[in-house]
Amino acid sequence: MSIVKINALTVPDDQREVLEQRFAARKGFVESADGFEWFELLRPLEGSDRYLVYTRWRDEESFQAWMNGPMKEAHQRAKGDDDGGAEGAGSGGGGAERPKPAATGSETWSFEVVQQAPPKK
Repeated sequence: MSIVKINALTVPDDQREVLEQRFAARKGFVESADGFEWFELLRPLEGSDRYLVYTRWRDEESFQAWMNGPMKEAHQRAKGDDDGGAEGAGSGGGGAERPKPAATGSETWSFEVVQQAPPKK
């Protein structure tokens, strides 16, 4: 079964739009990775300042290959990133002066999919 990686990003109210714009600009960065299955950016509706970055992978090896290859290279090009693997959401793509990170904290959670069900037709 697949694995799920969730990156919980603490995002101050005044940085929500910035974070969402940075993710919108990522232009399919992760979608072409071998073993990638799904991506979602989840905005909190009430009582939380934490966005969730949900990715689903065929297996742990696929995720690690992406993290140690394309993800690592992108973060090095962007001169580092404070969003804990948030697909460049904090760096804005690099340049002469690094923009302020959109997230103030990050925590990554890992899960194995043990059951799933599609909608009934």
